[in-house]
Amino acid sequence: MIFLFSLSLYIVVPSRVGFFIAVKAGVFFSKKTDCNYLKMKFMSKISYYTAEGLKKLRDELNQLKDVERPKASQDIAEARDKGDLSENAEYDAAKEAQGMLEMHISRLEGTLSTARIIDESQLDTSKALIHSTVKIKNQSNGMEMTYKLVAQSEADLSTGKISVDSPIGKGLLGKEVGDIVEVTVPNGTMKFTVVELTRV
Repeated sequence: MIFLFSLSLYIVVPSRVGFFIAVKAGVFFSKKTDCNYLKMKFMSKISYYTAEGLKKLRDELNQLKDVERPKASQDIAEARDKGDLSENAEYDAAKEAQGMLEMHISRLEGTLSTARIIDESQLDTSKALIHSTVKIKNQSNGMEMTYKLVAQSEADLSTGKISVDSPIGKGLLGKEVGDIVEVTVPNGTMKFTVVELTRV
């Protein structure tokens, strides 16, 4: 079910004890050109992760803040020492790189501030939810595929992990074994049958 309140889109996911409500977020940022200062404002979006996925995000943030940020500052200092800043392309590039780095850090901090490890005991395991492993069968050619539904930052198609925000992921959420899933693609609509649901 989906409800619209004010300007926020709420996605309701069923569980044994009621509903989990996740807020579909918007991200806004502005940039002051003179100092490459990035200010980001997040509208909260609760995202559920595996413990492994959450650790990966935290490790990436620590790497950016403890290693990449000091390096960016050093690059700027070294470029500044090379002369006239008005004609110093290296300095401009270093400042731009620093701005992009700070934006990435802000994004990760925003993601982690609303990240939660999902409580498996509260889930209705008869339905496809985030962290479910779903086997589906293409109705047109009989091909079977298995995917694990994960948060967008954990998605990795090479290992069978797809985002719940992807077309297939959205189509699978809330479905049970035997249900038909219709996914809109550029060439039309593809239909899949849910063959198996597990949580590993």
